[in-house]
Amino acid sequence: VQLQASGGGLAQAGGSLRLSCTASGFTINNYAMAWFRQAPGKEREGVLCENKDASNRAYGASVKGRFTISRDNAKNTVYLQMDMLKPEDTAVYYCAAGDYGPGFCTNGNRGAHYWGQGTLVTVSS
Repeated sequence: VQLQASGGGLAQAGGSLRLSCTASGFTINNYAMAWFRQAPGKEREGVLCENKDASNRAYGASVKGRFTISRDNAKNTVYLQMDMLKPEDTAVYYCAAGDYGPGFCTNGNRGAHYWGQGTLVTVSS
């Protein structure tokens, strides 16, 4: 069972990046899928969280209107499209599969079943 995250890198402020997270060993449409991030010296925070049928989403306050989550069930992959990037978006980004709700979506501390390995996003000013 594995979640493989990719797509991180260096971007300029105002630019875009798309992160991908591909699952193996389980099917993502049986789980809520979420992206989290952790900046140096800060706690992990929820970025975007989507329930298993994509009918509900929870957004981190700082990313609403800029980031979107989507999934391709045929590819067993979830994406995080990040637009209008800001230097404060710099962090290691993690994907996870879990049980939809505040415990999972807020910071992943409860209800997470599987985690990806993290991918670094650096936004320069």
